[in-house]
Amino acid sequence: MIAQDIANSGSIQTLEMAMRFSARRQEILAHNIANLSTPNFEQKDLSVSDFQAALSEAVQKKYERPTSPGNDSLPWRDTDEISLSRSGRMLAEPKADSGNVLFHDRNNRDVERLMQDVAENVGMFRLASDLLRSRFDLLRAAITERP
Repeated sequence: MIAQDIANSGSIQTLEMAMRFSARRQEILAHNIANLSTPNFEQKDLSVSDFQAALSEAVQKKYERPTSPGNDSLPWRDTDEISLSRSGRMLAEPKADSGNVLFHDRNNRDVERLMQDVAENVGMFRLASDLLRSRFDLLRAAITERP
């Protein structure tokens, strides 16, 4: 499960990737909401399960291989929808969400499911940001030698 990977990895990069994914997905979900009544609009989304699998694989590979000093990055494997640019920016190619009902205006909206996706995505971002903040607080306490 993704929450266990994040909580147990101890990796700032893992939390950062989770936040990047959630932020990018939020943009896509907001775009879907903005176009709810647009004729012929097809909602798109990023696969959470594909991201979770890729992140779990990256965390596993990171701790299986020895790292050289100064190289603490995750060995990220691009998926069909998510890739990283050379600068480290997350690029997304969302796929059409085919699980919705097609309405008379050829729009495949499902407001309830869309709102559920937004709530779950916000929760994931919040979890990752709270854990990242706690990691930074631990580092700050260690550096300043304060409890």
